[in-house]
Amino acid sequence: MQLPKPLQTNGRQRIALLTVAKWLAFPVLPAIGLVAIHRVLPMVLWVALCLGLFFAIRAWEDSRRRQFIREARMPGFLGAKLRQKYPQLSAGDADLVLRGLRQFFMAHLRSKRSFVAMPSQAADEAWHAFILHTKAYEAWCQAAFGKLLHHTPAEVLGRDPKRNDGLRRTWYWACKEESIDPRIPSRLPLLFALDKKFAIPGGFSYVPDCRDIDRASGSGDYCGTSFGSDGGGSDGGSSGDAFNFGGSESSSSSSDGDANSGSDSSGCGGGCGGGD
Repeated sequence: MQLPKPLQTNGRQRIALLTVAKWLAFPVLPAIGLVAIHRVLPMVLWVALCLGLFFAIRAWEDSRRRQFIREARMPGFLGAKLRQKYPQLSAGDADLVLRGLRQFFMAHLRSKRSFVAMPSQAADEAWHAFILHTKAYEAWCQAAFGKLLHHTPAEVLGRDPKRNDGLRRTWYWACKEESIDPRIPSRLPLLFALDKKFAIPGGFSYVPDCRDIDRASGSGDYCGTSFGSDGGGSDGGSSGDAFNFGGSESSSSSSDGDANSGSDSSGCGGGCGGGD
């Protein structure tokens, strides 16, 4: 049954209502229990029920935020801005870049809003254009993350462990969005393939596995397997491990099959990740 129009809510409103309900579970429900029914249910049980409700609402809220990032309409001007910056892009190409930007936003959310680094110049251009429209961007971030996501420039693995951890989180969750094994990737996730696919000037070119590169040829490609390295390369360039890869779920999820500690023995070592 469809609700009357005055009672209908959009995705952003539903997320906001869930956020309020989540925090009301703590101050309001325990107070009701103290005043009204503490003689019926032991207080410990009542508090446990309140905690269960809080975490259930939070899980529902996170699910809604993921759905929002995947499906919510982005401003129409972003595609036009991209095509103005990169004339070689078609309308469909611009849509793919925006899908890559969604992967980046999803990586931020799924890593418990930890720092993530942007690996694509094309997606970075779309992100920057979005930020310039302040009100629209702030509203989008509020629905997607509950707070503003600040801009950081696109980059590759280098000598800054924090930045490397951010890139590893982005790689991990972008792979997860496309059911790719982040330690032994058979292909690149969209976000990491954009710059090479569309010949973006100054863009970053990746291949899934360093073994596909003839290092003697002087290839400028970066490789996906570098993200699984422990930074043991001679240049120290890929140090930083993002808590064994993804930052939040990766260290505790046994079903993913890629949360083991240590470096990836199939990788090519820290040096393949590139420099500053």
